[in-house]
Amino acid sequence: MLVLTRRLNEAIQIGENIEVKIVAIEGDQIKLGITAPKEIDVHRKEIYLEIQQENKEALNNPKDLLDFFQNSDQ
Repeated sequence: MLVLTRRLNEAIQIGENIEVKIVAIEGDQIKLGITAPKEIDVHRKEIYLEIQQENKEALNNPKDLLDFFQNSDQ
C-alpha cells in the first residue's frame, strides 16, 4: 500500500485520467473530490462490496431473478 500525505486542496493523480483531491477537512473526516471518466465506477468501499455481494447472490438465484422479471410485466 502506498501512503501519501496531502493537505487541503492538494491532490494525487492515478494514471492519466483519475485525480483525487482533498476538498475539505472537518474534524476527523476529510472530503475527497474524485475526477474520473464516466465509464469508471466510483463507489465508497462498503457500497462496492454490497454491490458485489448482490451480484453474487443474483448469480446463485437465477430462477428468482427470472420470476421477478416475468412478474414485473403484469
